[in-house]
Amino acid sequence: MDPGPYTCVPFKLPCMRIFKRIILLILLALLLLVGLIVFRTFNFKSRQLTAVEPVPPVKVQGAVERFSEAIRIRTVSPENKKDFDSLQFNHFDKFLSRAYPLADSLLEKRSFNRYSLLYKWPGSDPGLKPVILMGHFDVVPVIEENRKYWKAEPFGGEVRNDTIWGRGTIDDKVGVISIMESVEYLLSVGHQPARTLYLALGHDEEIGGLGGAKSIADFLKEQGVQAEFVMDEGGFVSSGMIPGLEREVALIGVAEKGFASMYLSVELEGGHSSMPGRETAIDLMAGAVARLKDNPLPASITSPMEGFMEFVGPEMPFMQRMAMANKRLFSPLILDAYAASASGNALIRTTTAPTIFHSGVKDNIIPLSAEATVNFRILPGSGTQEVLEHMKRVMADDRIKIRQGDYNCEPSSVASVDGIGFTALQHTVGQVFPDALVAPYLVVGATDSRHFQEISDQVYRFSPVRLSSANIKSFHGLNERLAVSDLENSLGFYVQFIRNLDAIEK
Repeated sequence: MDPGPYTCVPFKLPCMRIFKRIILLILLALLLLVGLIVFRTFNFKSRQLTAVEPVPPVKVQGAVERFSEAIRIRTVSPENKKDFDSLQFNHFDKFLSRAYPLADSLLEKRSFNRYSLLYKWPGSDPGLKPVILMGHFDVVPVIEENRKYWKAEPFGGEVRNDTIWGRGTIDDKVGVISIMESVEYLLSVGHQPARTLYLALGHDEEIGGLGGAKSIADFLKEQGVQAEFVMDEGGFVSSGMIPGLEREVALIGVAEKGFASMYLSVELEGGHSSMPGRETAIDLMAGAVARLKDNPLPASITSPMEGFMEFVGPEMPFMQRMAMANKRLFSPLILDAYAASASGNALIRTTTAPTIFHSGVKDNIIPLSAEATVNFRILPGSGTQEVLEHMKRVMADDRIKIRQGDYNCEPSSVASVDGIGFTALQHTVGQVFPDALVAPYLVVGATDSRHFQEISDQVYRFSPVRLSSANIKSFHGLNERLAVSDLENSLGFYVQFIRNLDAIEK
């Protein structure tokens, strides 16, 4: 009997055996993968310090009153240079001299462009590299129309219910005053650091820092100064802001994103609005900006984010810990989770933010031109050139011209979590904020420290104050305020931090 051309009876048994073997191999591979995932999860060791004794808070008489006085001095950096109030900045300089007489008389002091200051506190061991502590005392303006929404006078420095109110309480007079208070206190008790300390206080950080921080950095470079590390604002003690963690986390910025504003322009024939052409300048520009917004640069887990996961991952609940312990395998899920929020997305992507759009003067005239500004915050490992290439590829229209902004800067280098600076910061956090975890962090904004990359490749960004969802929007916004306890913690942190620098050497 002819079995027909489609019969495979002789091969049925071998086919089944091969199929079973394939299934067994797949199951074995899955079992090995699950085992590896579980092994990595349970061997995801904590990077937190455990043998750190808390230190009692440092109480400095009059510190709150001096801080309030600093807030009352209106050191505003306006966008229009004509609005700059030199009297207020002169007043602040005199305030620092009067409030901190030991620092003013015992330390070497130099001014830059009249208002920014650099103090030098010589160390006892000239063989050790110096450390630079930074802060800025200029503040952003208070919008007049918004004053009615403030619960206290923006430049009143009022202390109410153990909270100090006013512009600059968080950004960044708390840093400047904490540094000066701590140095004044240590001078009063006869302390001399082993390392030379530089205190770099800028007056124009809010408008780029070119007259202040950059001038100071250029001077130090000319003097041949190479610092062990630099510490500026940027990170903070996060309270209730990291999903999956109830504990506070001291976020120490080990890098910051680059900054690039791109100016777009297009010209096209205009005319009367009663006879619009198929395309107008507004059409082209609006479409280009929409394409940029709808097609962002790809997300990725950068070195600072890897460090963040290594430090917080072991402290997370099991599922989050498993994902972070196996981040290469679960990176798509991790990236999707971060991309779901604006703050999380900023940590994993070069962000695209259209900020200004100009076109047209009258409702019945089709304009000849349109202009737009798009701001990018660039991930470490990328750069301005990659942003430009991305823009040209996505907009795909040669009629739209691109001009770079004057103050664009590349992403910073990434500081080490094994260096002296990070070690001292982690140890000091354990002493002053004993319940807080510590983690490296990517700063998404720009700080004055970007001007110091040639002075040291180890730049850390941390303000020892607590920020939560309740107050994080207040700096540069409404009702900026700081708890008195946070000022005291910040002052005590710098005192202990400076002392710890010597202890690390021993």
